[in-house]
Amino acid sequence: MTENEQLRATFNSTALEYDAIRPSYPPELLDDLISLSGIPSGGQALEIGCGTGQATLPIARRGYQIKCLDIGPDMLAIAREKLREFPNVSFENVSFEDWSTLTGAYDLVYSATAFHWIPREVAYPKAAQALKSGGALAIFSNEHPRPYSGFFTEVQPIHQRLVPEWKGPAGRPPTELEIQFNIGYIRSTGLFSSVEFRTYSWTQEYTTAQYIRLLNTYSNYLLLEEGRRQTLYQSIANLIERRYGGRVEKPYLAVLYLGRK
Repeated sequence: MTENEQLRATFNSTALEYDAIRPSYPPELLDDLISLSGIPSGGQALEIGCGTGQATLPIARRGYQIKCLDIGPDMLAIAREKLREFPNVSFENVSFEDWSTLTGAYDLVYSATAFHWIPREVAYPKAAQALKSGGALAIFSNEHPRPYSGFFTEVQPIHQRLVPEWKGPAGRPPTELEIQFNIGYIRSTGLFSSVEFRTYSWTQEYTTAQYIRLLNTYSNYLLLEEGRRQTLYQSIANLIERRYGGRVEKPYLAVLYLGRK
């Protein structure tokens, strides 16, 4: 199993925590996804990496037919229970790479904080293949805008001391530049007649305990040996309690990319 596959597989081990603590998406983003994609009433949608159904539920409530794919059986169990009242939603325990593509079947293919796990040379052509003519691919996620500030700058020396093999944010470009790079790549595939994006700034406050729970849903933390992970969590918790009064306000920048076939 490659490192990417190991990281990707960790989420299933923390399905309940993931569902409880991971943030959802701004309602404005979901409204724009529907309006910009042009999916018709009762249209067919494919969700890649549905997880516990955080993005599935608000779209299912709008009456669309949704086929949901995910590699995590425990994640899917939560999603199935959450969506049990929606017969218009079905689930399949399979990776997008291994899924038997239904060519030209969908008005909308979308992925919430999951598309980046799939090799680009597979992800974009296969998604485009699944779309009807005039259909849309929507990719969205909650990013932590860079450069960092406040607590998120002050916590970096803890990571560098306890997990020196991790690459810090200093090596990554500002979020705005990364967005432009992603837009450029999607356009360069030649698979979409138009490509656009939207961003949505928002914040979420976490207590110390909630913030540690959040960290415990990220793959790089989950793959750490138990003793190292707990030492890291305790050091971060001590910083939040000592310097920030037991509360952290985390900024988010939700980003929506949309390409029309």
